[in-house]
Amino acid sequence: MKNVEWYFSVDIETDGPIPADNSMLSFGVAVFDKNGDLQSTFYANLKTLPGAASDKNTMEWWAKNQEAYDVTRKDTQEPLEAMRNFVTWVESFNCKPVFVGYPAGFDFNFMYWYMMHFVGRSPFSFSALDIKSYVSAMLKKDYRESTKKNMPKRWFPEEKHTHIALDDAIEQGKLFMNILKENLGNK
Repeated sequence: MKNVEWYFSVDIETDGPIPADNSMLSFGVAVFDKNGDLQSTFYANLKTLPGAASDKNTMEWWAKNQEAYDVTRKDTQEPLEAMRNFVTWVESFNCKPVFVGYPAGFDFNFMYWYMMHFVGRSPFSFSALDIKSYVSAMLKKDYRESTKKNMPKRWFPEEKHTHIALDDAIEQGKLFMNILKENLGNK
């Protein structure tokens, strides 16, 4: 069973564009098995990093999405505690974990920094699957043309993007599993 890949759809919320200078405010993870069934979820709101600062542009964006921002500030945990619990949780599954993000370059950058800084290891190694890159290859479109507005509507789940990390992780995980199933011929 350890050779079977499961997909860990990860969404994060931050107060700026780069880890260490800025803080991850929350992260949500939805785990899907090879059949596309949601197996488990993980969610944490984090205290900000000592010495880090909020980015002005990011905070202006949050001001327009105040309700979602307020969710990230409830029941915050120390990053060390949250990341230890998260890594232990990922490692508890009898599978090969695959990090899935949209965009993976942003979400994985923060998650990897936090895992390495606070726990010293990543159960995902250095790898992250980017949904947009996968779509670009599947649709044979340029990367920048592989946006959600150019994806077939049949791929999208009923869930809406809320900017609440766990909601968005579930939504993007279902989107990815629909794309994967179609690509592998399991419509």
